[in-house]
Parts: sequence; C-alpha cells; structure tokens
Amino acid sequence: MAEHVEKELVDMWFDSWAEVLRVVVVGAASYAAVIVLLRFSGKRTLGQLNAFDFLVTVAFGSTLATILLSPDVAFIEGLTALLVLGGLQFVVAWASSHVPAARSVVASDLVALVVSGELQYARMRSNRLSESEILQAIRAAGAGDLAEVAAVVLETDGTISVIPKDKLGRASALKDVVGMPRS
Repeated sequence: MAEHVEKELVDMWFDSWAEVLRVVVVGAASYAAVIVLLRFSGKRTLGQLNAFDFLVTVAFGSTLATILLSPDVAFIEGLTALLVLGGLQFVVAWASSHVPAARSVVASDLVALVVSGELQYARMRSNRLSESEILQAIRAAGAGDLAEVAAVVLETDGTISVIPKDKLGRASALKDVVGMPRS
C-alpha cells in the first residue's frame, strides 16, 4: 500500500524524460506556429476584442495548452486545429468587414448610453450597466458634469467612449449608434 502511494506521488511530479522532451519540442513548435498564425490573421486578433474575437483567442490558448500537455494529441493534429481556428477567424473577420449582415451577427450594436447630457436608463439596463459605471467613465474622460457630455457610447468591444459637447462637431462618428438622434 505504501509503495503504491509513493509511486503515485512520484508520478505526480515526474513521468519520464521523454515526456519532458516532448513538451519542450512540441511546445517550441506550437509556439512558433501560433506566432506565425497570429501574424497572418492580422492585428484584429490581438486588438480590442469583440465577443467573437475573444472566443477565438481563448480557443487558441486552450488548443495550445492541449497540444503542449496531452500526449494523446499529435503535433500535426494540434497544428491542424490551430489552422482551422485561424482560418475561421480570417473568414469571419473578412465577412464582417465586407458583408454588413455578417458584421451584425459577429459584433454587437453601438449603443448611446447618454444623449445630450441625459442618461438613457432603458439602454443602460438592457446592457447591464449601472449609473455609477457611466459616471465613472465620464469622470475618467475628464468631464465633471453630465451637461458637458454630448454622448456616451457603448462600443462593440464593450468599452465606453465619452464625447464631450465641445468635441461633437457634426457628430459624423455617431451615425451608426443606436439611440442617437439623426440630424
């Protein structure tokens, strides 16, 4: 019994040098493959992420971890999985930038949370944002009063943009924002 427990404790810390070497070799090759794949998939994969981009990034990480740690997954199988994810990311990014209907499936709408200094409570609730979160974003943008704010926009990546009244101009950057009055 004691011998069995001792073997389990040893196995928990060390299997074999062959397994360690496998992790080093497959890890280096997988890391290089991910770098090349990210380079070809474009800056979008690493930039401000919408929900789909975030999902793909997490899937890349999970796949890489599986390739590294699971001896049941051959390097070529793992590389194929990474290539499939990268290819799908490329196709979806291309479609969302060229086909408006595809963009609406992949990215959320831009939403006005403040319009002309007035909080839009219904939109805040539907996007699960509190008044204090909106006021924090306004303060972070350097405004101390709602009256100074032309608009607060929830962006497709979940960030909050604050547009002060003195920077509104013709509001051309707000044309696709749900809840902004059309002029």
